[in-house]
Amino acid sequence: MVGMARGGVPVAHEVAEGLGAPLDVVVVRKLGHPDQPELGLGALGEEGVRVVNEPLLARLAVPAELVEQVAARETAELERRVAAYRGDRPPVDVRGRVVVVVDDGLATGFTARAAVEVVRRRGAARVVLAVPIGSPEALSSLEGVADEVVCVETVGRFFGISEWYRDFTQVTDDEVARLLADR
Repeated sequence: MVGMARGGVPVAHEVAEGLGAPLDVVVVRKLGHPDQPELGLGALGEEGVRVVNEPLLARLAVPAELVEQVAARETAELERRVAAYRGDRPPVDVRGRVVVVVDDGLATGFTARAAVEVVRRRGAARVVLAVPIGSPEALSSLEGVADEVVCVETVGRFFGISEWYRDFTQVTDDEVARLLADR
């Protein structure tokens, strides 16, 4: 069981506990547009993974230099989070195993795409992406990326993940570290 940091870790913790499975984290970062940080241009992940939304970059005429600036900033944050969550401990060995990648929901799917690629690079035999809520577009775009996509609820009028939670308080680094230590 691998939770996407940060919001996917509490969800993955519950699933791992229910299944009696080990829990690890995969750190990914959205490449947000500098003028609109919630507008995802793509995502970065551990293992040097980078996925970009090429159609969006072309449509908005985003210069490559701008993407590189955002990527440099997000890479530094990604590295900081890996150190905060794992320290010197290596990732759980997933070679030849079925890995369930869990997030708190899918809006565009680019961070999930990056997370799936990270566990594939680590040698997972099969990758299942599991989320409680997702947009039909994001789910559809990930069907060819993960071996299986499991979503509890798919909604047509999707404005954001937060609208589907009573409490969508930001998950802290300390909470992620505590949940990982608990499993």
